[in-house]
Amino acid sequence: MQKQFEVFLSEEKIKSRVKELAAQINAQYEGQDLHVVAVLKGSFIFLADLVREIKVPITIDFIKASSYGASTHSSGEVKIDFDITQDIKDKNVLVVEDIVDSGLTMDTLLRLFSAREPRSLKLAALLYKPSRNVIKVPIDYLCFEIEDRFVIGYGLDYNQKFRELPYIGIYNES
Repeated sequence: MQKQFEVFLSEEKIKSRVKELAAQINAQYEGQDLHVVAVLKGSFIFLADLVREIKVPITIDFIKASSYGASTHSSGEVKIDFDITQDIKDKNVLVVEDIVDSGLTMDTLLRLFSAREPRSLKLAALLYKPSRNVIKVPIDYLCFEIEDRFVIGYGLDYNQKFRELPYIGIYNES
């Protein structure tokens, strides 16, 4: 039997907010193509729900970067396991991230992508923890700002577990 966690953000609340974000993205990119880059692994569920609501033509790519490993705290070092496979020069690029807390990973990725000369570069984040922020990065489309709690579900994990939860829950090591 699967352990139940304290529900922090319900499945319904997440779905509603993702639709609102997609409407903003649709308005911004009306009549244009959009290249969506998901940061793996945590953003995959957010990405899937978001792109199903985006009505402009899109292409999708993936990058794997992390600073957590098997811990509940950032290591402070960004590791890129694999890079995007498509050229983003002169493209509208939307980076999709599960959570921005320290800002270190996202700052690294935004600088990496910016050097590749996209037409535009925007960030959509499911969650933002301002209390953990070390490097301020611009979040163009944000679902939820949250307090400093370690959260799981809806793609977010603890040691590669709990991503499948349809809601975002609070993880307590005890």
